[in-house]
Amino acid sequence: MEPAAHQEPGAADGDARAPGGARGDGARAIPGHRERRTPAAEEPEGRGEPPTEPGEPAASSTSIRADEADGDSNGPAGHGSSGGGEEAGPAGLARLSLPARIFVAITVAVVAVAVAVHVTMVFLHVAPDNTVSRQHSDAVDDYVLPEFEQNWKLFAPNPLQQNVAVHARAAVTKDDGNTETTGWVNLTALDGAAVRGNPAPSHTQQNELRRAWEFYANYHDDKSRPVGLRGRLSEQYMKRIVMRRFGTRLNGGSVERIQLRSAITPVKPPPWSQERMDLRTKYAVQPWWPVTSADLPGSDS
Repeated sequence: MEPAAHQEPGAADGDARAPGGARGDGARAIPGHRERRTPAAEEPEGRGEPPTEPGEPAASSTSIRADEADGDSNGPAGHGSSGGGEEAGPAGLARLSLPARIFVAITVAVVAVAVAVHVTMVFLHVAPDNTVSRQHSDAVDDYVLPEFEQNWKLFAPNPLQQNVAVHARAAVTKDDGNTETTGWVNLTALDGAAVRGNPAPSHTQQNELRRAWEFYANYHDDKSRPVGLRGRLSEQYMKRIVMRRFGTRLNGGSVERIQLRSAITPVKPPPWSQERMDLRTKYAVQPWWPVTSADLPGSDS
């Protein structure tokens, strides 16, 4: 019985090595013969490539690395290394001409100064009384009021719990010489009706009358006497507001005098509150004021 052919481990099927390392296609291995393999033959260089055939030039490791580099040229390392890459352009401002850069610099400086002035003025207006705010109070008030007013009453420990309405009436002289006193007109209600349903009411519609009455009340004593110059100015301001709404003629006669009153109604407490208060409206009637030409609409005096 013929002994079985011995095949070298790792050799491919049908690809045995003859003595001396020559390759024979389909050759049978010699029984009992073991080929001596050098370490180089066991593990050829070049990432485990098979040994080269006799007469076949060995693959160059340099060419392999070049091929790998070519294959990775599309990766992050190879991107931009080719001649088609574009260098980063200059900054946006550097592309502008000199006059344009000067204009941008001046604009930024003006905006920065305007923001600083606005923040400073509003801060001095809402900050506690101090030396700077007292010294420049007129300039601060002229800038802040009325467009940039900051009202903190909503966040105060004791917010407003009453509704204040301003009423006015007039004494008119008819063409026949008779006089007549009109009924009370709720100016606050008229302002509320004009604002209600308006998606963008003006600051004047919302706050002119309210702020004017607060100005008047703060500079009048309990007997409705003006306190200082601001008290007299507040009277003139209120008369101009009323006359602009009444006009010079009312109910078929010319307006000679006007009178104002405040109607203060407490806000009803919520149902879950145990607080009890008098919810009746209280009125504070002011004296009659004669109307002069300075109080008429369009007057500059």
